[in-house]
Amino acid sequence: MNLDDLFDKSLKVKFYDFLNLIAQVNYILSREENDVGDLKITGRLIHMPPYGEAVIVGDIHGDLLSLKHVLFETKFLERASRRNNIRLVFLGDYGDRGAYSPEVYYVILTLKSIFPEKIILLQGNHEGPEDLLAHPHDLPHHLMRKFGSDWLTVYTELSKLFRRFYTAVIVEGKLIMLHGGVPSEASNLDDLAFAYKKHPFERHLEEILWSDPLDSINGKYPSPRGAGYLFGEDVTLRFLEISKVKFLIRGHEAAQYGYKFNHGGKILTLFSRKGAPYFNSHAAYLTLNLSRDYNAAKDLEEYIMKF
Repeated sequence: MNLDDLFDKSLKVKFYDFLNLIAQVNYILSREENDVGDLKITGRLIHMPPYGEAVIVGDIHGDLLSLKHVLFETKFLERASRRNNIRLVFLGDYGDRGAYSPEVYYVILTLKSIFPEKIILLQGNHEGPEDLLAHPHDLPHHLMRKFGSDWLTVYTELSKLFRRFYTAVIVEGKLIMLHGGVPSEASNLDDLAFAYKKHPFERHLEEILWSDPLDSINGKYPSPRGAGYLFGEDVTLRFLEISKVKFLIRGHEAAQYGYKFNHGGKILTLFSRKGAPYFNSHAAYLTLNLSRDYNAAKDLEEYIMKF
């Protein structure tokens, strides 16, 4: 399958084909509850080996053109087909706030079905559990537009699938990737790996999906988003020390130029879509050589691709 065919199919896909794709990826993810190839999996935490290349993509929010741009520019389909040591890591928030949300899910889930060990799907707050789900949540509207009276069946199965998405990826000794913010009360990596099981009795998952870094504070304060916290550099440094990594890569926040740094360059935010309702001038993604050593997220700036 070439890139144009894949995106053309996303525009024309029928209800039953979409439903079958969800079932196929659900089966793949269920099998990933054990280690897969060189990926070590604990709960919803992936331990990624420190070699090869990772293309890291922030929030897409139904922007089909931006997703196509990333796949075209990285030549991911061609390189993955040749068994190159490349992985594509999505930081969550694939749908909502964009008219082509169903089509984005179709493309990403198709990639997962073709290259299961090369596609890593993290959970964003727009794929969160019902009590943490972002509002307004307009995915039902877009599914209605695409599938008519069958929309609820697709939505129900998609929602079940989201429960299997991962919470975080760690490259030991180097970096950690998640959607929103650090779990401020975490005491070990198990709090990250099993945050989905500990929710709602512990707030780790809420903070991972919803929190945002702020440079002007210490500690944490309730977020104006209505969930999660605003957290300071001291919270970040404590989490990095517990995780034994040097920096954090996350999505969740719109950035005018597609990316931004916080907390002395220890946090990189990526935002990979453009247009309404965010109106950022650029989107961005990251191509990362996992074999190299970097002291901080700020060291990655030359590898960030803006468009």
